[in-house]
Amino acid sequence: MSWNEVAMTGHAVGADRSGGGATGPLEAPRVPDRSAVTPYEAHGARVVVASGDYDMQTIAPLAAALRAAAEEHPSVVLDVSGVTFADSAFLNLLILTHRTTDLRLAGPTAPVRRILELTGVDTVLKVRETVEDAAAC
Repeated sequence: MSWNEVAMTGHAVGADRSGGGATGPLEAPRVPDRSAVTPYEAHGARVVVASGDYDMQTIAPLAAALRAAAEEHPSVVLDVSGVTFADSAFLNLLILTHRTTDLRLAGPTAPVRRILELTGVDTVLKVRETVEDAAAC
């Protein structure tokens, strides 16, 4: 799946996003999105603050914010200190964004640090403890 597909649809092609109605025995009802994205500028970089859970169904707002930030600034800091869950959709978005701009991560939580370390992406991205440190590197 491309970055544009994720950003435009927020889910895999053909996935049901109705969120209502009856579900089958193996399907859970869709949980309301519990993620938020807030962009701002600091230290000469565009900062995008991500909080909540990020998976295939909730990644679209973050993808749109990162794409807009990458188009506006050569350096983008993603503050992940409020991310409580991240899966391969989140990881894929980080890699795709890194390919288009100087992406830096700030304040990784345990779930984010774990996925970065398990996949080796922490050796590719600039990961710092604070937004200030990430913007300065």
